[in-house]
Amino acid sequence: MNKYQFLLLLLSIFSCTDKPTLPEEQIKKDPIIPHTSLVLLGTIQDAGYPQIGCKKACCIDVFNSTNIVREVVSLGLIDVPNHHTYLFEATPDMVRQMKRLTRYEQSSEKEIVDGIFLTHAHIGHYTGLMYLGKEATNAKEVPVFVMPRMKDYLTNNGPWSQLVSQKNILLNELADEKTVTLSEDIQVTPFLVPHRDEYSEAVGFKIKGPNKTALFIPDIDKWEKWEKDIIKEIEKVDYAFLDATFYSGKEINNRDISQIPHPFIIESLEKFKNLDKENKNKVIFIHFNHTNPVINIKSEEAQKVMKAGFRIGSPNDVFEL
Repeated sequence: MNKYQFLLLLLSIFSCTDKPTLPEEQIKKDPIIPHTSLVLLGTIQDAGYPQIGCKKACCIDVFNSTNIVREVVSLGLIDVPNHHTYLFEATPDMVRQMKRLTRYEQSSEKEIVDGIFLTHAHIGHYTGLMYLGKEATNAKEVPVFVMPRMKDYLTNNGPWSQLVSQKNILLNELADEKTVTLSEDIQVTPFLVPHRDEYSEAVGFKIKGPNKTALFIPDIDKWEKWEKDIIKEIEKVDYAFLDATFYSGKEINNRDISQIPHPFIIESLEKFKNLDKENKNKVIFIHFNHTNPVINIKSEEAQKVMKAGFRIGSPNDVFEL
């Protein structure tokens, strides 16, 4: 063997293309989801947790920890028979959320989802689109499903307009109560909800799968402001992912709570108290502000919610459709 052959042999042995051998406990095995399902990828309100500038106890421990990860509200849809994945919301945490979602779809090599549905133009719900631009993945025509005002906002305001002009995203216009068919077994229907609409309208989504149906309303001002009866809407579906930004008004002592209206959990508990056990169990609370005590599942408030028969959303919970 000459010197040149010896060098080639060494390169083949130590090439970075070889898979490293790791202790079994270091190898993360991705879960296998065998049926069309929804995955809760995040549960926190737009500004994240911990929140910028927060000096309260709810944030200090998280700032000082390297182990606590809580991401902004996002729902993933896995269409198993067709090997497709979809995101509901493009959050600031979309990079990690999309990676987890596409890994759940075991048969595909795709790193980018097959579509993204947006509810409205507040920072936790659309700004993750930036990672589809040329500074990041430089994606090619990712379908993004939006209402008319949201389409206008993204088309006519930078830097989002560059995503449109460079064809990183392909905007698909939605209409109130008009169903989008994703496959033979999956349909998505947007519906308008009352919420602060500085830049776009706000919607929730009804997601119909092969066997079950879900309601996704991460943001709404108050249940009483909605023209629909939330009780009846819960009864029509199998899962109801609902806005639970604040537990009560007491936790916000440095802001005018009237300027950031949401249904308090204590209000929802009162409104939903006459639901039977089966319907109460459909309710999954999401979209928690950093001050919301139910983030700590062991808190007195969280225990009260669960004792009343409702659920508190946790990251990576899977719900079969």
